[in-house]
Amino acid sequence: MTQGFVRTLTGLVLLTSLASCSSLTTQQYDATALTRYTWQVDYSPDPMHERGLRFEEFASTTLLNRNGQKPIDAVTGPDDRGLWWAALPPVPTIDEIEQRQQALEKPGPPQLMKKVDYQISFQRGAEMVTLPTNFDVYRAVVKAKRSGVALTLTLGLGDNTVEKAEPP
Repeated sequence: MTQGFVRTLTGLVLLTSLASCSSLTTQQYDATALTRYTWQVDYSPDPMHERGLRFEEFASTTLLNRNGQKPIDAVTGPDDRGLWWAALPPVPTIDEIEQRQQALEKPGPPQLMKKVDYQISFQRGAEMVTLPTNFDVYRAVVKAKRSGVALTLTLGLGDNTVEKAEPP
């Protein structure tokens, strides 16, 4: 490939990316972080290898964080990311683990998994829109909400995510 072709291709990719994203400024917004604890057990025909590894999820608990404020049902937190967490779900019993075991499988020990789903809701025209986002945007919205400032939101490809939030 020639350098000219590579530059043209790079420019087209950049142009397409920029053209596919949009931004808007809003005064009305909220950020949520749904924290989730889930017990998971790995089942394997050979515990020394990951071939054929299968995962089963057991009990889980969730807690909705809104704008960085402590939820009523919070048991722990805030953690190092400013998030609050629900009580731990019950650990699966050996009977529950064995019930899900298939022939020739060996279950691993229960593992506690943590997951967070971030969203932002904001006014776009006459409607309120809720889109998934990431930790950085969540934190920017939390800080802006405390200050009461407007935010300029940069939406991702197809306007299906919020990629950035900053004061105008």
